[in-house]
Amino acid sequence: MLDQEKIDVVHICLPHHLHYPVTKICAEKGVHVLQEKPLSLDFCEGLKTAELAKKVSTKIAVCFQNRYNTTFQKLLEVLRTDDHGEIKAIKGLVAWHRPDEYYTEKPWRGRWSTAGGGTIINQAIHTLDLMQVVGGELVACKASLSNITDYNVEVEDTAVANFTFEGNRTGFYMSTNAYATNSSVELEVVTEKATYTIKNYQLYKIDFDGNVTVLAQDEQKAGTKSYYGPGHATFIQRFYQAIEEDTDDFVSVEDALPSMLMIDAMKQSSTETRTILMEELKKVPVCNVKQLHK
Repeated sequence: MLDQEKIDVVHICLPHHLHYPVTKICAEKGVHVLQEKPLSLDFCEGLKTAELAKKVSTKIAVCFQNRYNTTFQKLLEVLRTDDHGEIKAIKGLVAWHRPDEYYTEKPWRGRWSTAGGGTIINQAIHTLDLMQVVGGELVACKASLSNITDYNVEVEDTAVANFTFEGNRTGFYMSTNAYATNSSVELEVVTEKATYTIKNYQLYKIDFDGNVTVLAQDEQKAGTKSYYGPGHATFIQRFYQAIEEDTDDFVSVEDALPSMLMIDAMKQSSTETRTILMEELKKVPVCNVKQLHK
């Protein structure tokens, strides 16, 4: 296809272990790439993609569409402009359902070597991404990954973590695929003067007197999996416009790298049962997910 057609953009929606090699083929052929999350199988491979992005003339975007949700855009605006004081804490919760068939019909999803993880990389990576956008640079992580279903898979179905971001901001994260349904994702930001919560497709402000104000609401479309986040159309159009106008106004490889660092930190912390400092992980990234799960 790449040899026979003049292609502007390729959307890569393949199993995770194919993201980097296929992105590399397309980008080196001069084709722009819109790549589904995750950026890569692990942080080390993400660094390879970052190097690739610097070498090629084409653009590589990573699909973190929830950054463009109306509620999250409004949250960022409020955090930039309102007199709310310092950000103290960030919480991300994802309670979804994936049946056994989810893994048996596509076995790559249950293997470390092809998926790179379970809920942390396949479902809740969007929440991790939003947490780091708000929290800033990641400093440390203590996490526990486990399985509370009886599925015959290698990867975790449940994760819990404490993160420390720059400025001593605390992050608490929990995700699972073992719930009975796909519950609304929750993102909470606690500041010195108010708490802001995105839940049920709305952004709420709760002041310390208990007053609740709805600041924004996401658009929902009938017949879609709205719990995924409704920002896909905006994300895709923004990337196409960036190609036409030759701008960098899209979620780049560099933008997506922190989420991979968070995922690798959780895996290593859970395996070694200790707090992982990001400086040590950046210096010696684990370049093969199998090494963590021998």
